[in-house]
Amino acid sequence: MSAQWIPIRVATCLGVGAAAVFGLGPRSAYAQSAELDAALDRPAVRAALDHLDGARDRTAAFLAEIGAIVSPSGEELERARAVAARMREIGLDSVRITDSPNAIGVIPGRSGRALVFVSTLDDLATVAEHQRAAAGPPVVDGDRVVGPGTNTSLTTAALLAAAEAYLAAGIRPEHDLVFASVAEEETGLKGMKSLYDGYRERAEAFVDVLGDGHSISYGALGIHWWRVVAEGPPGHTLSGGMPNVNQALGRAVDRVLSLPAASSTDDRRTRLNVAMIQSGAVFNHKPDSGWFSVDIRSMDAATITSIEAAVAAVASDVAEETGLELRLEPFQRTPGGTIPGAIQSPLVRTAQAISRHLGYEPSMSESGSSNMNVAVAAGTPAIGLGGSRGGDRGLATEWADIDGMMRTATQVLLLASALGGGGG
Repeated sequence: MSAQWIPIRVATCLGVGAAAVFGLGPRSAYAQSAELDAALDRPAVRAALDHLDGARDRTAAFLAEIGAIVSPSGEELERARAVAARMREIGLDSVRITDSPNAIGVIPGRSGRALVFVSTLDDLATVAEHQRAAAGPPVVDGDRVVGPGTNTSLTTAALLAAAEAYLAAGIRPEHDLVFASVAEEETGLKGMKSLYDGYRERAEAFVDVLGDGHSISYGALGIHWWRVVAEGPPGHTLSGGMPNVNQALGRAVDRVLSLPAASSTDDRRTRLNVAMIQSGAVFNHKPDSGWFSVDIRSMDAATITSIEAAVAAVASDVAEETGLELRLEPFQRTPGGTIPGAIQSPLVRTAQAISRHLGYEPSMSESGSSNMNVAVAAGTPAIGLGGSRGGDRGLATEWADIDGMMRTATQVLLLASALGGGGG
């Protein structure tokens, strides 16, 4: 998949609603958890938590169901349909599948604003391979759901369990509560970009649900992927000779990995890597094209731009030296940025307070890398909730942790109750 090159922007502006409700200025430690304290005092919220306690078995069964659906990036429609069907079953409003395809359902509020919860539909390509080779669908085995396709889908099952409990308790939010499972997180954030475009004007915040809140990200690491493509004349070994695209590729890779950024370990998470080199198909033929990957990461937009310029200069120099064409093609852009004061916002502090309420101190990070990046880079408050979902992700033995799934559902339910406004 290719993506248009757009420079990273560091988010510095907020919509009026976000600034007013999520108040990014410093506040007292007590005020930071006041939203959660108020929610926990409401009988309807306690009823929702009781409902969630009884939802463990059916939530695990739903995870086994959607985990069985082969859903690599770009092929999520069948899983989206299953998720949308579950959304209708539990009573969400305005359920739809978009072109992305995203599955979206809503608990309507009154304010015209929205709090958006996000999970991921797609799996790694290796997971899809293991699903196709599996002897059967995932199974519930004690405290685990075992089988390829369960680890990532745990968050979608948790999201809908929280929504079901909220509805069952009769809580009426002030803001729309949007529950969205989005496509192509692994290959360009296509689904999230579409979701953001639909809600950016009225979103109070986005919550990217990746786990139970053992970790909380409130800033975004910029990640840009490029292909450096070389093209030249083909030929059989006996009549080949120079120029040879592999000489150009080898020379360029060596110089890219000799750039200072390739050995960087700075605290802005600046990194440069070449992971893939591809050309040719047989021993006795000189290929007419080839390419290598470039993975550039940093919290600093100017640093990424500088590294990209250095890689482009390497390609230009090698092209001149070898007489071959070398060009950079964009492959994927994960936007980055930070929102000043985000760590002191009620959004972040409430998520922290919920994690503590659940019994753990969350680790905090300003270098998230997930669907949340799209919102943060554009100036909309967002967090990513991380945590272990199970084990062996990407392997045939993959499994999901049911306890972790239910903690994730509790985190979502309490965030929706504390920040969604309204009452029982």
